[in-house]
Amino acid sequence: MRVGLHALGIGDGARPEVIRSVATAAETHGFARLWCGEHVVLVDAPVSRYPYSADGRIAVPADADWLDPMLALTFAAAVTSRIELASGVLLLPEHNPVLVAKQAASLDVLSAGRFSLGVGTGWSAEEFAALGVPFAKRGRRTEEYLAAMRTLWSQDPASFTGEFIRFEAIRVNPKPLRGGHLPVVIGGNSDVALRRAATLTDGWYGFNIPTADVPAHIAVLADECARHGRAFDELTIAVAVSDATPEHLPALEAAGITELVIVGAPPPTPDAATTWVTELARTWIRPKR
Repeated sequence: MRVGLHALGIGDGARPEVIRSVATAAETHGFARLWCGEHVVLVDAPVSRYPYSADGRIAVPADADWLDPMLALTFAAAVTSRIELASGVLLLPEHNPVLVAKQAASLDVLSAGRFSLGVGTGWSAEEFAALGVPFAKRGRRTEEYLAAMRTLWSQDPASFTGEFIRFEAIRVNPKPLRGGHLPVVIGGNSDVALRRAATLTDGWYGFNIPTADVPAHIAVLADECARHGRAFDELTIAVAVSDATPEHLPALEAAGITELVIVGAPPPTPDAATTWVTELARTWIRPKR
C-alpha cells in the first residue's frame, strides 16, 4: 500500500519555502503522492455544513492563506522529479471546464505525466454564490464537465453539447501525456460519490473517514463496480483515515486501500518542515523488503 501526503497549500503550507521543503523531503523519503485541496472562498459564519467532520465545521480558519491547488502543485512539480501529484480535491462545478482541461493538461506536461486530477462537487453554498455558480445540480454539472474535459483531452478539434457547456470544433492544447488520458479521481464519502467513482473516474479519494468505517465504504464501491460492469481492481482507492495508527496498516491494505493519505499541517520553517516529513515517513512508510 502506498502512502500519500496531504499537506500543501494552506497556512504555513502555503509558503513557497515550506512547499519546497515538504515536496522534496516527501520525494526523498518515499511518499507516493502529494495532495492539495481547494477552496476559492471561505466565510466567517457558514450556514452550509462541512461534511467531513462530526461538528459540521471546517477546521481551517476563514482568514487562512489557501493557495490555488493547480498553482501550488505546479510549484511542487518544479522542485521534484518523481513524486506524483494530485488535487484533493478541485471543486469542479465552480470552474469553467474548458479552462480546467487546459490547466490540468498543462500541469501534466510540466510534471512529466505525474498529475492526477481529483475533483469534487463542493459543499459550501456560500462559495458557489460568491462565484456566481448555481449550487443546485452541481453533481450533474460535475459529471457533464468531466465528459467535456475528456473530449477536449482526446479529440482535436473537439466538440461537445450538454446542458451546462457547449463548444464546437475547438482546439485546446497541450494534451495530457498518457495518450490523451489524464487520470481523474472523485472525492467525497457519500454513496453518490462512490457511484461516480465506479462509473466515471479512475479512482476514489475518501477523506477523514474513521478506520472502522473504511470497509463499509469500500464494500459500497465494490458493489457499484459490480452493478455497472466495472472491474474493481481498475480503481485506485486513496483514503485519508481520521484515526489511523501504523498498527492499522495491514487491515487497511486488506480492506482494499491502495493509498493511505496522511493529512497534516507542516511547521512554518523549511528545516522544521523537512524534519516533520522525515518523522512522518519513519512512522508510516514501511521499509521495502
